[in-house]
Amino acid sequence: MMERRARIALEVLIVSLAVTASVTLASRFLPDRYVATAVGFVFLGATWAMVWRKDDARVERSGLALAGLVLPGPVDRPRLARAILQALAWAALSAALTFVPFFFGWRAFWHPHGHFALRVAPLDVLNEAFGQLVIIALPEEAFYRGYVQSRLDDLFPNKVRVLGAEIGPALVVTSVVFALGHFATIREPARLAVFFPSLLFGWLRARTRGIGAGVAFHASCNVFSELLGKGFRVY
Repeated sequence: MMERRARIALEVLIVSLAVTASVTLASRFLPDRYVATAVGFVFLGATWAMVWRKDDARVERSGLALAGLVLPGPVDRPRLARAILQALAWAALSAALTFVPFFFGWRAFWHPHGHFALRVAPLDVLNEAFGQLVIIALPEEAFYRGYVQSRLDDLFPNKVRVLGAEIGPALVVTSVVFALGHFATIREPARLAVFFPSLLFGWLRARTRGIGAGVAFHASCNVFSELLGKGFRVY
């Protein structure tokens, strides 16, 4: 048992370090317009290597079946529709509970001057949302919640039930890895604050047994933050 746990810990450490190093190098040496796509491919490639190319049971257990989209055989459309609706519902509920306090916290941190005035075309908002969903949130959630958190659950089997989700130390450790990965790409202490939304992303992973809700909520958080920054002309 101890040998197996040591093997899991070493595996997660090596993979996390390799992925963090890769995305850091991509962030520093690639042209800005290619960075997000390259980083997304690194996360998805690592997830494929560690989970998606394994057996179907491993993929399901990791919450990475994506309602059967990545599994062999025909897609179960009713299952896919239910999964999408469930993910959107959980993301909407999470947003309703967190966006107001986030707004006040954001204002306290950035101290914006003037009134909110957003001059963004609807198509630009859709493009931003699509990019955040497919290029940012999906790859990050697949790697951090699908692989890292699920694998660490094997290392830390003891869990407690919190609002219907079975969670344990894996949730906290994954959030630390997530925060350090963000800090490695941009050396600003504020980047470490992603530790806190990561806890909620991880809770959603445990509560829904998949990454769909976390992907939708993660993307909506990023879009909301971008809209605040542009509306108050902060970034």
